[in-house]
Amino acid sequence: SDLFSPGYFSVFMKGNETVCLTADINQTPQYTACLLPEIPLEVSKDPVTFEKSLRDALNSFIVKRNHLKSVISGYPWFLDWGRDALIFSRGLIQAGMIREASDILKLFGGFEDHGTLPNMIHGKNTGNRDTSDAPLWFVIACSDLIKRENSPIFLSERCSNRTIKDILLSIGHSYISGTANHIRMDGASGLIYSPACFTWMDTNHPACTPRRGYCIEIQALWYAALDFLSTVEKNGGHDWETLAKTVAQSITDLFLLKNEYLADCLHASDKDPAKNGLPDDALRPNQLLAITLGAVPDTAVGKAVLDACQSLLVPGAIRSLTDAPTIYPLEIIHNRTAINNPHYPYRGVYAGDEDTGRKPAYHNGSAWTWLFPAYCEAYAKVYGEKGIATASSLLLSSLELIREGCMGHFPEILDGDYPHTQKGCDAQAWGLSEWLRVWDFLKRGNGQTV
Repeated sequence: SDLFSPGYFSVFMKGNETVCLTADINQTPQYTACLLPEIPLEVSKDPVTFEKSLRDALNSFIVKRNHLKSVISGYPWFLDWGRDALIFSRGLIQAGMIREASDILKLFGGFEDHGTLPNMIHGKNTGNRDTSDAPLWFVIACSDLIKRENSPIFLSERCSNRTIKDILLSIGHSYISGTANHIRMDGASGLIYSPACFTWMDTNHPACTPRRGYCIEIQALWYAALDFLSTVEKNGGHDWETLAKTVAQSITDLFLLKNEYLADCLHASDKDPAKNGLPDDALRPNQLLAITLGAVPDTAVGKAVLDACQSLLVPGAIRSLTDAPTIYPLEIIHNRTAINNPHYPYRGVYAGDEDTGRKPAYHNGSAWTWLFPAYCEAYAKVYGEKGIATASSLLLSSLELIREGCMGHFPEILDGDYPHTQKGCDAQAWGLSEWLRVWDFLKRGNGQTV
């Protein structure tokens, strides 16, 4: 944010032209001809499609960490974050980059400790484990890889002294019994309690979206994880399949608001059962994962969710909160003072001071690129083959974004308000990977070859 810039320079160029910019510091400027070696123009026989360009761009985020791989979440300033890397690996798997995805999964699998994974890796420090979704995304990514390979052999891959299967079961068992960082399962409903600021909507100090309790996307991830674990361990200590069905029923019973959309969170303390949680009416896109991950298969509910979430859509991104009043309050406190209208928390412009301007807007109106493809995926799953053309058209609205800013990459966020200016990181890993993953999904569903 404090990067010094001497100014901006722009020039119009035509094909085969060269422009050279020279600069001097504390010297008399000497303007000389810019002598550059002649570079022969090579024209590839194979056309470079936008899809190939985006696939190649995936490599920009993959980095070495010892003998394995990790993911830089975004440029210019992010490090490797757990959830981002694991969501990104799903796109790699869909793109057929199995070796790279495998290395990422083995890296983070080696960090697993009684159901916890690093929220962020800072140098060699993996002590920040304030995340309830990263371990579940790990399970989902492993499931994707095994399905893509059509073989369970990856379960036998070793991370230090354990196998991937051991790590997956450790996550499942630990979520049921409770983790050291206070993630736990409610025995009656099968739903997962998440501490404050443990989801991807994790802005804190001030806490702008604490979401303490039972968050909808955590339940969707938990359902999908249980469904996969039922194939990993058929005769173990838990009946994973039955538990998955319990979770799906609990989502329908406790989250559905007037058959219109799903509550974003059942707000509760760490001792409250899910049935005592207070459902909020904040319309957010997290509920889309309940459809894409199979936790809510009911077509009528799916259509209602899609209809409700239309108000969140902007070209190429989806708003983190709808521009409307809410009944359930969201009060943002900074220096002991309320800095928002708790019954109208939407902020459509990401600007100003970090704590009082940008953070309150980050997950309360800013439009995100990474979750936008989930709407398109959900649309295709709800409406079936007839919905693929519409879903594809919606997804293609993202292409305007890669022609601006950091060319060939998706930005982190846009302003929720028109004209939806690009903000945040110029190039975001999971925005790119999710777009490609869903694009490939839609193409396969349409009977086309990749």
